[in-house]
Amino acid sequence: MSEALTTEVRPGSGQMFDRIARRYDFLNRVLSFGIDKGWRRQATRALGAARRVLDLATGTGDLAIEIARQLPDAQIVGSDPSERMLEVGRAKLDGLGFSDRVDMRVGDAQHLPFADREFDGVTIAFGIRNVPDRSAALVEMARVTRDGGRIVVLELTEPRGGLMAPLARFHVHFLVPRLGALLSGAPEYRYLEKSIAKFPSAAEFADLMRCAGLRMIEVRPLTFGVAHLFIAEPDRPAVREA
Repeated sequence: MSEALTTEVRPGSGQMFDRIARRYDFLNRVLSFGIDKGWRRQATRALGAARRVLDLATGTGDLAIEIARQLPDAQIVGSDPSERMLEVGRAKLDGLGFSDRVDMRVGDAQHLPFADREFDGVTIAFGIRNVPDRSAALVEMARVTRDGGRIVVLELTEPRGGLMAPLARFHVHFLVPRLGALLSGAPEYRYLEKSIAKFPSAAEFADLMRCAGLRMIEVRPLTFGVAHLFIAEPDRPAVREA
């Protein structure tokens, strides 16, 4: 749940995470009370039996690692614009013995250097908010995913209703930016609450995914709506046999 952004750095560029890369995992655990681990497990299960997976905005590789654990036959490509985040991720993979199954590369979700239908599944966790052109990234995800494959988006969202929504909003708008800034030494952590507030509602984002060529399978609220899991597949016309 932790991110940084300066006014001089364009969202989606790797620079905004470079300076906090070494503390990123610690901050995620503290700011989410460890709940983010369970969210990633759900995201991985939503992939099904995928054998080749692309994890966008992979950061230090937490979701890629969870995929490698749950899907022992899968080969994963982790892509992220921040080289320093990837450096931390590669060290984690070495320590866990997953380096031969997870390939970490610098990349841009809006312009994927992969062939059409190359992957069984594509994931992105806590990254779509920071992509400048979300529609372009979603179109690319659909393009590189095989027919019937899964696109899984895990993202922080503004709690809109329910008894726990006021407490969740207090956590997001007050505790997270202040505690994140204190622990990281980066006052730009206050950007996090603004980016969540500006993110579309779950229904609006699902519509954006549909417009990008995806068929929605499920929109799942997590932890009182603090996050949502969006599960989809490419929506392509059926090919008629001659």
